[in-house]
Amino acid sequence: MPAAKSHKNLRVDLDLVFPSERGTLADGPNVTHRFHKLLKRADLPPMRFHDLSHACASLLLVQGVHPRVVMETLGHSQISLTMNTYSHVLPALQREAADQMQAVLACP
Repeated sequence: MPAAKSHKNLRVDLDLVFPSERGTLADGPNVTHRFHKLLKRADLPPMRFHDLSHACASLLLVQGVHPRVVMETLGHSQISLTMNTYSHVLPALQREAADQMQAVLACP
């Protein structure tokens, strides 16, 4: 039995971005559980893990990152999915584009 116990405590290095505590692939329920614990510890409101991708996309678009790059970051297969999903961010971007155009065309 001691051999089984020591085997269970072995650490594996698979060079993963989000490994389990043993270094293996993290499974969904454990990721969700750890995420909710982190939110609580940081005194943040409850949210779904998936909500992080929405926050990421919105923040990238507001910072002026090209929608194609946002699409690729999120793993969307088509730019229309990204643009339709995050169209609520576009009015702020359109205002910024109009201000930039005015600055270019303004007489010195």
